[in-house]
Amino acid sequence: MDARGADGRAGALSSSAYKPRKGGARLSVGFILARRFTLCAFANFVDVLRLAADEGDRSRPILCGWSVLSDTMCAIPSSSGVSIQPNERLGDPTKFDYIVVVGGVMEELSGLETAYAAYLRRAAEAGVPLIGICTGGFLLHKAGLMKGYRCCVSWFHHVDFLEQFDGLDPVSDQIFIDDGDRLTCSGGASSAHLAAYLVERHVGRAQASKSLHIMIIDDAMRPEKPQPGVSMDISTRDPMVMRALLLMQQNIDTPLSVAELARRMGHSKRQLERHFRSALGASPQAAFLQIRLTFARHLIETTDKLVAAVAVECGFCDSSHLSRMFRQRFDRTPQEIRRQAQQAASLPEARGGSRLSA
Repeated sequence: MDARGADGRAGALSSSAYKPRKGGARLSVGFILARRFTLCAFANFVDVLRLAADEGDRSRPILCGWSVLSDTMCAIPSSSGVSIQPNERLGDPTKFDYIVVVGGVMEELSGLETAYAAYLRRAAEAGVPLIGICTGGFLLHKAGLMKGYRCCVSWFHHVDFLEQFDGLDPVSDQIFIDDGDRLTCSGGASSAHLAAYLVERHVGRAQASKSLHIMIIDDAMRPEKPQPGVSMDISTRDPMVMRALLLMQQNIDTPLSVAELARRMGHSKRQLERHFRSALGASPQAAFLQIRLTFARHLIETTDKLVAAVAVECGFCDSSHLSRMFRQRFDRTPQEIRRQAQQAASLPEARGGSRLSA
């Protein structure tokens, strides 16, 4: 099937393009697991299928079917050390509605073995949509199967992607992307939402919602939903600055000096400062403070944590230090911001409308 429109761009396939199978499961998925794959991403995806496949929680693959594919049938180790035993050898890819590649640890993504790459190419030529989970999109790209497609990557790996994969359009501000016959997601909980998206398309909305609710996950998120994480309110296309900002996010509770940031990135302190000035018009220290204060405000507005606990979590000396920084940045104290957020949440509109009269 060709997902490309008249302009040659890949686009999301309409639900009408997917015809129910005659007999058997309405949705059938084959999995290829990379060595040291991300167990959480795989488990979330396959459990949505399992819970949607039958009434109740009996795990019978009636409405959905799935199988872990292998060239050798050897157990495949995950990044956590737990291994998965494949169900069947590589065969006819057209027996599946989708082939899912689950990636794993960045340091070991040397590429898929020849048999798997050839299998995926046969699937693509036959029109079977390919899915990259976690760093699975990286592996699809290495196999030459992502040309002209956007690829969803975790914000955590965005800079790795830019450094290692030319010619691909990485998107790290959505939980998953449906780009026609290539679908990608950032992994973790987002793989459950992608699986629910496919279940809704092939099986039904009720089954998709049931799966997520049993897994204690809120209603299904659409592809354009932003990835969870710290909102930095800072944007730049400078790869060095982007990487530094991500390192800052990952070390909010223990702020790094500019010298340490530069050392970890393999650059000089002066070089890093020069890039920040050019890209943001601010110093790395100022950007780091903004990230920490933005996260602190998020915690103040959305949790009941003590101000002192928020201060420690965001790398400030104590609550007094945090309050001083809040006054300078937001012209209000943390307590005032929390009170305002609580008042806004108590308004009828925030609760979904006023109560019905008796």
